[in-house]
Amino acid sequence: QVQLLESGGGLVQAGGSLRLSCAASGRTFSRYAMGWFRQVPEKEREFVAVISWSGGTTYYADSVKGRFTISRDNAKNTVSLQMNSLKPEDTAVYYCNADPRFSRYMSSSFVSDGNTYWGQGTQVTVSS
Repeated sequence: QVQLLESGGGLVQAGGSLRLSCAASGRTFSRYAMGWFRQVPEKEREFVAVISWSGGTTYYADSVKGRFTISRDNAKNTVSLQMNSLKPEDTAVYYCNADPRFSRYMSSSFVSDGNTYWGQGTQVTVSS
């Protein structure tokens, strides 16, 4: 069982930066790949970034590559998303998630199951 709590969202001007954090509970945190997704109203949740359990492998959506950086600290049970050069189209609710299978994030459509955990989300708004 993993519980996730995001923080760090807010309002920022285009070109600015924000750092999202996700605190996880549970002693098995290091066994999970950790991802970030985002969602805007009336659209499906979309993949943003993922990091492997060891932190050695990361993968990003093309739309954020070169601007966002995902990292994790297994000693502190946290995963972060540093977002730079933000654009108005980055506006969304951002969700942290955990899943033991890194390969699932490579799919064109991530499908949750009983081994997937989600946080409640944090709003990011980028003004033009």
